[in-house]
Amino acid sequence: MITLEGLSKRYGDTLAVDTLDLTVSPGRVTGFLGPNGAGKSTTMRMILGLDTPSSGAALVDGRPYAAWPAPLTKIGALLDAKALHPRRSARNHLVAMAQSNGISVSRVDEVLSIVGLDSVTRKRAGQFSLGMGQRLGIAGALLGDPEVLMFDEPVNGLDPDGVRWVRQLMRSLAVEGRTVFVSSHLMSEMQLTADQLVVIGRGRLIADAPVAEVIAGSSRTTVVVRLPDRRDFAVLRDRLVAEADRVESAGDRLVVTGVVAERVGDLAHELGVRLHELHTERASLEEAYMELTADSVQYGVVTS
Repeated sequence: MITLEGLSKRYGDTLAVDTLDLTVSPGRVTGFLGPNGAGKSTTMRMILGLDTPSSGAALVDGRPYAAWPAPLTKIGALLDAKALHPRRSARNHLVAMAQSNGISVSRVDEVLSIVGLDSVTRKRAGQFSLGMGQRLGIAGALLGDPEVLMFDEPVNGLDPDGVRWVRQLMRSLAVEGRTVFVSSHLMSEMQLTADQLVVIGRGRLIADAPVAEVIAGSSRTTVVVRLPDRRDFAVLRDRLVAEADRVESAGDRLVVTGVVAERVGDLAHELGVRLHELHTERASLEEAYMELTADSVQYGVVTS
C-alpha cells in the first residue's frame, strides 16, 4: 500500500505538489494521470525518497521508503529506463541491484526470463533499444519480488506485442494481491488496464475513483432513447427535463445527459411510453480525462 499524507513539494516559489491525501490499495491497478507538469513524476520521486517533501509524508506500507532495510523487496519501481550504466551488461546491471539489497543472484536470471531478455543478458545496456531498456527496467522493478510496484510510462518504446505483455503483467501482479501504481499518457491503455484512477492537475487531486465511475461522470456519456410516437416523445422529454442535466432532440431520438438508462426505462414504464431503442453511449476514458483536466493544462497549444 502507498499512502500520501498531506504531501506537498515546492521548488523555490513553484508549488509542484499541493497537499495530496491518497491511498493506493493492493489488489488492483491504479492509474496515475495528469497533464504535463501536473506533478506526477515529482510525486513518484517523493514516494521513493528521491525528492524530499516540503510537508507531509509518502509512506510505503506505513513507513518511508528509506526506512525499509531492503527497499527493493518492498517496492519495485521503473521511473526512467535510461537510468543505468550504459557499459554494464543487462545481467550485471541487475546483479549490482540485487547485491545492494541482499537478493539472490539466481533471481536475476529469473526476472530476465520473465521480461524476455534471457537471450541478451550479456549485451551492454547502453546498446539496448528504448523498448529493451523498458523491459530491463521492469526486470529491475520485479527483482525483489516486492508487494508494491510503481511504473512511470512503462510501455514507452514497446511494440504492440510488448504493450499487451505489460498490460497482462500489471493485471497479473494486481491479481496476486500486489499494489500496482502506473503513470501513463496512453488513455486507451489505462482504460484497458486500470481498475482505479487518480487524476491530478497543477499538483492537486482532481479525481480518485474507479475507471467506470470517471467515464460515467463525463458529459459525453449519454443515454439515447428512440420513440415511435411523437406524443410519447413529448411526454417523456418533458419528464426527463425535470431530472436530467441536458435533454436534446435528434429526429425520433432523445439524447439525455445526467440520467442513467435504467432510470429512463423506469420513467418510460411509469408513463406508459413505448420505446423502440434505449442504450447508453459511453465516453472514452480520453474524453472523460480531457474534460476533467481542461482547466489544469499548463503546456497546451491553441487550436482553432
